[in-house]
Amino acid sequence: MTETDPGAPPLAGLRVVEFAGIGPGPFAGMMLADMGAEVLRVERAGDMRPGAATDVLARGRRSVALDLKTDAGRAAALALIDRADAMMEGYRPGVMERLGLGPDICRARNPRLVYGRMTGWGQTGPAAAAAGHDLNYIALSGALWAMGDADRPPPVPLNIVGDFGGGGMLLAFGMVTALLKAARTGRGDVVDAAICDGTAVLMAMTFSMRAAGLWSDRRADNKLDGGAPWYGVYRCADDGWITIGALEPKFWALLLDRLGLDPAAIGDRNRREDWPRMRSILAETFAGRPRAHWQALLENTDVCFAPVLSPMEAPDHPHNRVRGIFVTRDGVVQPAPAPRFAEARTPLPAPPPVPGADTATALADWGLDPALLAQLGFSKTG
Repeated sequence: MTETDPGAPPLAGLRVVEFAGIGPGPFAGMMLADMGAEVLRVERAGDMRPGAATDVLARGRRSVALDLKTDAGRAAALALIDRADAMMEGYRPGVMERLGLGPDICRARNPRLVYGRMTGWGQTGPAAAAAGHDLNYIALSGALWAMGDADRPPPVPLNIVGDFGGGGMLLAFGMVTALLKAARTGRGDVVDAAICDGTAVLMAMTFSMRAAGLWSDRRADNKLDGGAPWYGVYRCADDGWITIGALEPKFWALLLDRLGLDPAAIGDRNRREDWPRMRSILAETFAGRPRAHWQALLENTDVCFAPVLSPMEAPDHPHNRVRGIFVTRDGVVQPAPAPRFAEARTPLPAPPPVPGADTATALADWGLDPALLAQLGFSKTG
């Protein structure tokens, strides 16, 4: 299968050097590898990542170990970058420059290179040099404030919104965007992907609604933050949970009909004063039966319903099974590559590599000078 084959993965033929990090950087690398790019991970020499064999974020790549503080290690890294379409790093601002691997040096050698940079705060700004994590970045963007109950502190959510949504996914989008530009112009670019920037972008609709006077700054006081009784999570008799998302009036009417509730008695959706009573009625109703009962009654209908599944349950749900949303390889349950395409195929990539296991073969395959391989302690054939 060649890169001109319509069934080839969308990014087949692209070479990417990924300087290994944690969280959003590897996630962006996984996304590119899932779409068929040849992504080569550069690990720190001697750095054995715990749990490497089950690290889904590292799937689909080969791994080389280089000591970037040595002349030979830096020379090997630059030789790989010379042969790459793109590279990605997730260090603090200035680290790559101090190593002699900053964008000015790399792009002078390879003008078509797309140089991706993943940070929390960005390459510039007062906080750029400070440490931080997902929770800090989404707090600065306004996203964390908008989550949770009005009478409690904002919750600590999974790091999906910041690290992976606002971070890794925005980096992957930026990389593909810059690669398209490079294909047209022959000139690469530097992608400054920051989690605080990306999380702010994810908040675009919220800021739009706020500007239109349709969003309150009080938590749990809006239609999409748990304030509205028809858009929320409810406990069942067996301590399972379900979600209702009947935003549109026609879906709300169907829900009430399925539940046998009188629309006139439950209250007016347009009167916020009625919302607490409506929520109480729904909570009492759903608490009267186990989750399986509500699944049988409401699932796959237009009431906008889904059960709250644990990560252990989700892969076995019929919808997820039919679409193949989760796959298992070597005993590791993991999400399948997404999105999917009408023609291009995106099969599950190879399992995560052992850090540094491919150093000799990958460096030779990428055409590094045998003399440089010898400096690194490898023969031409490894």
